[in-house]
Amino acid sequence: MRQQLQATLRIREMILRGELAPGQRVPEAVVAQQLGLSRTPVRQALPALAEEGLLAPAGRRGYAVRVFTINEIVTALDIRAALEGMAARLLTERGVAHTLLHTLRECLEEGDALFARRRLENSDEIHYGRMNERFHRAIIEAVDNSIISDLIARLHRVPFLTPSTIAFDNKSKNEIFDLLYHAHRQHHAITEALEWRQGARVEALMKEHVNLQKRSMSLNEHRPDMQRPPLTGSAPQRDRSIFAL
Repeated sequence: MRQQLQATLRIREMILRGELAPGQRVPEAVVAQQLGLSRTPVRQALPALAEEGLLAPAGRRGYAVRVFTINEIVTALDIRAALEGMAARLLTERGVAHTLLHTLRECLEEGDALFARRRLENSDEIHYGRMNERFHRAIIEAVDNSIISDLIARLHRVPFLTPSTIAFDNKSKNEIFDLLYHAHRQHHAITEALEWRQGARVEALMKEHVNLQKRSMSLNEHRPDMQRPPLTGSAPQRDRSIFAL
């Protein structure tokens, strides 16, 4: 299981950094050799990356890197922000269950402990990703609206959209620490607004929370009505780190 997780993280980074080109079939044997792993964990990692939207089935058993334009990713992030903001507002209108607040507070405590060290370790990408996914999933599940949950599930097939997707670049860990710390402070504000049933505030906070991801990826520089070259599989950029909020 540990090797499968390692393979998933490394192949994800290879895709996001352009080491695997858009449309390219993922060569299991070559990738396994590059990662110093057997083919089994690599083969097991590919379906998980397909669920994230980074890969697409190719042929009878293989997978290829999916191609998305920056325009598509920006649009998907805008839709996700609107849906999650709506979900949070609906919760305040009907009343927030104590079980949800308990789950969110557990996530806050886990994140607080992570950032108390004032530095990031390599394993933190796993821990933060799991906590972040749990935080967002708890809100979506609590609203109990199949339209919202189904639409968000479809959006999660687009790269960078799943809350659990996170990859750190060693060259910018200090910057990423600050970005993630700010995002986690937003988790605190969102939880507070839910508890106090502040509908307009929590909707705005959730939208801003997702928009922080666009800024971290420099996507605000691109007009959403303009076609851009594919982001997934673009030329390698060693100083770019990708994370989901």
